[in-house]
Amino acid sequence: MQTIFDEQQDHYQLLYVGWRGNKRDFGCILHLDIKDGKIWIQHDGTEEGIANRLVEMGVPKQDIILAFHEPYIRQFTGFVT
Repeated sequence: MQTIFDEQQDHYQLLYVGWRGNKRDFGCILHLDIKDGKIWIQHDGTEEGIANRLVEMGVPKQDIILAFHEPYIRQFTGFVT
């Protein structure tokens, strides 16, 4: 696992990097941005769902945007559109 934090531009990623046997294994598990005080979840490859975890930690749903859904679908998620 590898983390990438760009605190000046508020971009945050969790990546898997390594080898699986003789094959290179690399990819994004999680990508979050903070824009205008909202958490934009650009990619969520976790089983639990990072949005659910953030809510459990006290982040209001109105501060979370599921950016990996197209804007029309977001209105049905219970999070910000």
